[in-house]
Amino acid sequence: MFTGIVEELGTVLSLESGRMTVGASRVLDGVALGDSIAVNGCCLTVVAHDEGSWEADLSEETLRRTALSALAPGSPANLERAVRADQRMGGHIVQGHVDGVGTVVAGVPDLRVRVPAGLERYLVEKGSVTVDGVSLTVVDVIEDTFSVAVIPHTAEVTNLGGLAQGAPVNIEVDIVAKYVERMALPHIEHLREDRS
Repeated sequence: MFTGIVEELGTVLSLESGRMTVGASRVLDGVALGDSIAVNGCCLTVVAHDEGSWEADLSEETLRRTALSALAPGSPANLERAVRADQRMGGHIVQGHVDGVGTVVAGVPDLRVRVPAGLERYLVEKGSVTVDGVSLTVVDVIEDTFSVAVIPHTAEVTNLGGLAQGAPVNIEVDIVAKYVERMALPHIEHLREDRS
């Protein structure tokens, strides 16, 4: 589990044959094989590390369902270690399981993102959303897009400040919204049947 508070802006060193190497320093403090580190909001497992870099294997499923395949050597990457039970929850509950790849419609400070069909129902004004692993608060939702206000600090210490129109981004919607829908849907369907 993560919080969506990026710890470090790392750099992709290589991405080939299903293996990604990421240059980093802060997230390597105390790292061990098998630890989880989110890269642009996608939970990955550390399979190798040395001073200044770490590696993760990427499955075909991960490459297909995320924007990680669009990264190239030199790409900035938002990095966050898995949350520990003894630390503050600064953002919101983030699983590191990407729900879909969105497209940037307008850049910061008023970042607007188009989401794949079906994800817009989980977005509400003042609700939480994760864009490339960054916990953000939704400003508005208009049809298949949402906007978030990105403060200068966040734009500077994450990859969000460099996103151009058309850039693919990983989107994770609020897990609470998905659970509420799952629990409420049978009751809603039952009410519909009673009215027919």
